[in-house]
Amino acid sequence: MSEIYNESVLKNNEEKLKYQIAITQIPGIGPVLGKTLVSYCGSPEAVFKESKNRLKRIPGIKAGLAESIAGSDVMKRAEEEVVFVKKNDISVLFFTDEEYPHRLRHCEDAPVLLYYKGTGSLNHQRVLALVGTRHATDYGKKMCENIVADLAAIDVYIVSGLAYGIDTAAHKSAVKNNLPTVGVLAHGLDMLYPAENKPLASKMQDNGGVVTEFISGTNLDPAFFPRRNRIIAGMSDAVIVIESKVDGGGLITAEIASTYNRDVFAIPGRTDDKFSGGCNYLIKANKAALVESAEDIIQQLGWQKNDGAKKSKPSQLAIFNELKQDEKELVNILQQNGKLAIDSICLRAKLPMSKVSSVLLNLEFQGIVRSLPGKMYSIA
Repeated sequence: MSEIYNESVLKNNEEKLKYQIAITQIPGIGPVLGKTLVSYCGSPEAVFKESKNRLKRIPGIKAGLAESIAGSDVMKRAEEEVVFVKKNDISVLFFTDEEYPHRLRHCEDAPVLLYYKGTGSLNHQRVLALVGTRHATDYGKKMCENIVADLAAIDVYIVSGLAYGIDTAAHKSAVKNNLPTVGVLAHGLDMLYPAENKPLASKMQDNGGVVTEFISGTNLDPAFFPRRNRIIAGMSDAVIVIESKVDGGGLITAEIASTYNRDVFAIPGRTDDKFSGGCNYLIKANKAALVESAEDIIQQLGWQKNDGAKKSKPSQLAIFNELKQDEKELVNILQQNGKLAIDSICLRAKLPMSKVSSVLLNLEFQGIVRSLPGKMYSIA
């Protein structure tokens, strides 16, 4: 009897999920109208069973859209996505679900649903977004790493976009310091862009993960990145821009954060550095508070440190003795040759790129190796 009951519950949940996904696939219906439809009709399923005449009475739903909803053929695509999320152990968070990020839910244009691959809650006590240029300098990456490391004392959830540069530095530092971190993607969970961050994304799923509003099979489109940025801003208590050009994506996130009444911070840089131009502009225009350290952020947000929360780091020698053989080999190569490109490391180690990338990432998390611009690496 219990097996029959469980099967019935599972089938009902899948049916409910199918309609939730289908709402997001109706042509011409975005997040705002999607939530309006559910509110007026009572449930996603009821939206598709409503008459055209009644649909036309809902604010924002004109005759053309009512026709589109009534004649919508999105169920097949929704059913395919249900199969995909089940197969890949993906959580689907509808905007009315308790697990949906509550900070984001209060934003008018928040997604109707999110696809989440990972562990743990997205409703952490303290959430900070770190964003910036894909062309991060050593200065920017070091500032990012130091800030995240110092935030470990108060257990902050780190949000970013899993892109090159500052995003990657933020996620790596979070993993290294055992902080939960989530990457917000501008595509579906059937792929990962950039592909080089697949090992990092996998590690993030042990304490966080990746999240997106896009259904699987969504092609990359530059227009999707600002949409991704609104989720980064909406999920967070505050946004810190570490390096960005004046027209960079980091400034888009900062502007969105301001409309959501989030705190915005920026790290100042040299006046002649184009990748600090955006940060300097935000500070000069009073659109962001100038911060130089994690302590500045903690004070301005009123977050209190937990004394003694930080664990002392083991010595580098003790860590080295515990390394695996392939890790020791790469460390020896870098110690003997200094700074090296990843291609050169592969040649010297006689190992494939995929293996070397994975080993170097593990060494970064242990604080032994440091990644540099141009896919270069050195001993930390």
